[in-house]
Amino acid sequence: MDSLPRPLVIGHRGAPGYRPEHTESSYALAFALGADAVEPDIVASKDGVLVLRHENEISGTTDVASRPEFAERRTTKTIDGDELTGWFTEDFTWAELATLTSRERIAEIRPASASFDGRSGILRFTDLVDLVRTAATDLERPLGIVAEIKHASHFASIGLPLDRLLAEELAATGFGAVPEEEPLIVESFEKSVLLQLQARGVVAEYVYLIERSGRPSDLVARLGDAAPSYADAMRDEGLAQLATEIDGVSVDKAMLIDLDDAGTATTTDLVQRAHAAGLRVYTWTLRPENRFLAPPFRLGDDPAAHGDWAGEFALVLSSGVDGFFVDQADLGVSAREEGTARG
Repeated sequence: MDSLPRPLVIGHRGAPGYRPEHTESSYALAFALGADAVEPDIVASKDGVLVLRHENEISGTTDVASRPEFAERRTTKTIDGDELTGWFTEDFTWAELATLTSRERIAEIRPASASFDGRSGILRFTDLVDLVRTAATDLERPLGIVAEIKHASHFASIGLPLDRLLAEELAATGFGAVPEEEPLIVESFEKSVLLQLQARGVVAEYVYLIERSGRPSDLVARLGDAAPSYADAMRDEGLAQLATEIDGVSVDKAMLIDLDDAGTATTTDLVQRAHAAGLRVYTWTLRPENRFLAPPFRLGDDPAAHGDWAGEFALVLSSGVDGFFVDQADLGVSAREEGTARG
């Protein structure tokens, strides 16, 4: 990703502040608004095609629940320890998934985005590669992909190893083979799948996604109660160990914001400690709506209204992050430009 500006503005699932996530129009708009890269969530179909959805359960992001021909596919599964009921990508072939249309996941917060429901289908990873290449040619600048691998342990357990499937599709498309021209980051909440992709020779920057609490599902599956927590990985010794295995971490933005008893917001020292260990640091997800802002930056009582997003964005960027995920790429570019001007 060294061919791109810093900090990176990463279109989180495209530009879902304006268009339903993971759709062609959402990704294209993110680049048009200035994003340096976009982040697809990767899951698999029954026949091993990599598709782009927030989760493998798709009732909240497609029209599958209204399709009578698929009613009998509704089922209950345990995914990474959570029991979910709905429709799952691994129970559909790609040909079947291709008949569905996309919808806004949080319509109550983003009615404007929801007005585009039903206009776009589901994309494959290979479709996104084509879209990124077209946008890079049109905009005459390098554009990247930050590929998030979702539920790798689950998919491996049902014979759909995402490390192999992604390695094959990257080899077939050639994306990322020349990092200066087509930058590629691969990220996951499961470090094991990152190491598996490394072993397959995939050229990428590898980033470990970190939750504020809990334990990685791949380690829980292997070690049970003895599995280390995400918090353990963020201690100095944990960061030092990670630096021998991967290139960076991507953390919940709340881990970068410290609130004192008076409600004043400052930054934590996480970025400095990770940098000292030799790791890049990314953060997710910067959004302007009150619902998603830290309390000091909320304005009024309407969760869908925009609060002091510029204030929170500026605070997070002042921590020294190497990149940040946004739902509205234009706001991310604006925050970066403002920070550069202040600097």
